[in-house]
Amino acid sequence: MIKQFHKWAQGNELSDSLLRKAVDEVEKGIVDAKLGGNLYKKRIATKGRGKSGSVRTLLVYAANQRTFFMFGFEKADRANISREEEKALKILGKEYLTFSDARLTTLLKEKMIFEITKGKE
Repeated sequence: MIKQFHKWAQGNELSDSLLRKAVDEVEKGIVDAKLGGNLYKKRIATKGRGKSGSVRTLLVYAANQRTFFMFGFEKADRANISREEEKALKILGKEYLTFSDARLTTLLKEKMIFEITKGKE
């Protein structure tokens, strides 16, 4: 996940296990919207609110490659993202998907991206 999303996720009590579950569902084709350009919208149920009171996340996913959580919001705060935001996320996401392992390692060390691993809370 990118740095901005990581900060937002911490503030919304999204554990790594919740995010991992969301990625597992995306890998199975369970998404709320396919926005094109490898960008997907995925609701994540948070503690005590269920999916109807869930947060919305936007992530870039390439099968058998990588997934990056890019943006998140609560439905109570906004209905959706703008076309301009969607376009920007697609461009940024496409860039992230091209990063080499060495570049990703550097970004992890610099805390510009954060990794979600199975079993991590």
